[in-house]
Amino acid sequence: MIEPLREWYQRNFSDPQAVILALLLIAAFMLIWLLGDILAPVLVALVFAYLLDGIVTAMERYHIPRPLAATIVMLAFIFFCLLLLFGVLPLLSQQVTSLIRELPNMIAKGQDQLMRLPELYPAIFTTEQINELIGSVRSQLGRFGQNFLSFSIASALNLFVLSIYVVLVPLIVFFTLKDKQVLIEWARTFMPNKSQLAEKVWSEADGKIANYIRGKFIEIMIVWLVSYVTFALMELNYAVLLSFLVGISVIIPFVGAVVVTLPIALIAYFQWGFSAKLGYLLAAYQVIQILDGNVLVPLLFSEVVDLHPLAIIVSVLFFGGLWGILGVFFAIPLAALIQAVLNSWPQHRTGAPDLVVSGEQIDQAS
Repeated sequence: MIEPLREWYQRNFSDPQAVILALLLIAAFMLIWLLGDILAPVLVALVFAYLLDGIVTAMERYHIPRPLAATIVMLAFIFFCLLLLFGVLPLLSQQVTSLIRELPNMIAKGQDQLMRLPELYPAIFTTEQINELIGSVRSQLGRFGQNFLSFSIASALNLFVLSIYVVLVPLIVFFTLKDKQVLIEWARTFMPNKSQLAEKVWSEADGKIANYIRGKFIEIMIVWLVSYVTFALMELNYAVLLSFLVGISVIIPFVGAVVVTLPIALIAYFQWGFSAKLGYLLAAYQVIQILDGNVLVPLLFSEVVDLHPLAIIVSVLFFGGLWGILGVFFAIPLAALIQAVLNSWPQHRTGAPDLVVSGEQIDQAS
């Protein structure tokens, strides 16, 4: 038993740089795992810093000083956020309120439709089964209402904390953009000697994370806008809210689009019933998803990550379970980081297969 372990250790950790890389990865993981709540504003700020750094770097190529470029980009980003806050958020809030008011009527209509099933299909459905289903749905809705109320109260109690984040996050983003190189050099002073392997892995992963965040933001905005135009032209109720959900759904690979299909189909059904317009809407929504998966995603992410779909699904489940929505958002770049570590790890390989696949299998990765 000892001999195989000794051989495995010598094969994987005989190189001091491999040990350094392993210790750095463990330290980073433990830091985020144990202090994730405290570091939440820093992590959010890093997402925005990655998003905006490309613009600042591009402005530097035109001989604009980095502090000035960071200031211009930050002011433009704040203006964009204020535009969303005061232009889109009120519409979302209004449609959520309207949907909550309309929900009892939708439930009553749905209950009437369910009660007709035993008459139409007596061989399949019974009145007892339908009553049990209705009772279960009511119970779930009651729990959802309680959770929503608890969330609203908790949000009100944390309003002060949220206001602090609103101030802290932009400041962290600005100084990260302005002093990027200074911060990198400062971090390198804490690195041990002979850590070239760790720097190589980080350089590869850093570029992939940056490109992924920018590409994901562009994808969200495009899918949101196209969905809104489609829903508005078809006069679907709650077009702003539903298109927003479609845009956000691309954060969760594979699952997001399927989950959002349900509210879209239900609201369209309660608005139009089983009609041709319902079919047209679902067909248009499917076209949006196909174009997103087969045109937009390869265009934005073909050079970012090239992972097997199973690796993506496992990463979403694992990191989402650890860190919630941030874990889901970073699941793919973190999987790419793991792949970079495996590819760069100094060991005598025995021909193990790579998780990297052709671009055709990444078409549905987002």
